[in-house]
Amino acid sequence: MTINLIAFDGDGIGPEIMTSTLEVIDLLSAKLSLDVNVEKELIGVKSLKAFGTTLPEKALLKSKEADGIILGPVDHNNYPAKSEGGLNPSGVLRIELDLFANIRPAKNYNNVQSLSKNMDLIIVRENTEGFYADRNMVDGNGEFSPVEGVGLAFRKITKKASLRIAEEAFNIAKNISLSRDKKIKVHAIHKANVMRLTDGIFLEACRQISSKYSDVQYEEMLVDACAAHIVRDSSQFDIIVTTNMFGDILSDLATELSGSLGLAGSLNASQNQAMAQAQHGSANDIAGKNTANPISLILSASMLLNWLGEKRKLENFILASSLINNSVIKLLENDSNLTKDLGGTASTQEITKKLINILNHYI
Repeated sequence: MTINLIAFDGDGIGPEIMTSTLEVIDLLSAKLSLDVNVEKELIGVKSLKAFGTTLPEKALLKSKEADGIILGPVDHNNYPAKSEGGLNPSGVLRIELDLFANIRPAKNYNNVQSLSKNMDLIIVRENTEGFYADRNMVDGNGEFSPVEGVGLAFRKITKKASLRIAEEAFNIAKNISLSRDKKIKVHAIHKANVMRLTDGIFLEACRQISSKYSDVQYEEMLVDACAAHIVRDSSQFDIIVTTNMFGDILSDLATELSGSLGLAGSLNASQNQAMAQAQHGSANDIAGKNTANPISLILSASMLLNWLGEKRKLENFILASSLINNSVIKLLENDSNLTKDLGGTASTQEITKKLINILNHYI
């Protein structure tokens, strides 16, 4: 079975870290007979210059046809208005492909300086509604100004979306429980003391799904308390499930506390498709300098391989993902393999080469 992936370099450091990621995939594809076909398409600033839009219709159509997507970081904050071709590829792809679950692990690595201890959690974030103005209306925008100096934003929370993100979180927890032979806890994070209606809908959905999983512990926590507890003692969290904006903020907090956004894998998933996406931005200030950390995108691609392996029943894809994860752990044990964001001096190309050497040893 041939698995067709589409890869978008994106902006800033995107081309550099995508090169590293595809080198890893190419190696594993050859060594483990993954039968992966990767096709690249332009998006972002280069696409805007070439085609007048940051997300051409051709790229969107190919994304819908692909088994999976690898999306490099995009600089959408600096794109022109939507009417001038400045679409946010990440947001559009999430909506058009119904990638409702954003799965973001955060963990500590030996030898990597961090502001946390014993962190090993996964944030499961609803991806299609909430306060995100570009994705919570069927037509138009969820943020507007009725009169000068006044801005209004709508937060859409639905039972349907809340149920399916809760189901995703509890299913992840159940699978981890089976692999670790211990009960895993799901924390539902909310602000229902203020947003009683919208977070009330979300919490009721979480409680409903919780009742189906007797082997998974369940607890609710206010988002401000959760932020404080992640800083104080992150080891108490296994799975966090929450709405879009809370999940976005908490995942950046957790991964930065764990060491660096450069180590933060991220997967956007629907029932039938998934998109690997580095958690960090395009870092234009270091673009082209060979100093970017490619590990976030590599780990995101690992999550995609594992997702494809589980959905398509492809054991070699699951093995490939495991090999990447174990190789990254081994890589980071050596100070000479740390990039600038981790307090080291290793270049993008250097650690890519070393990671490939470790993978070759394991294979």
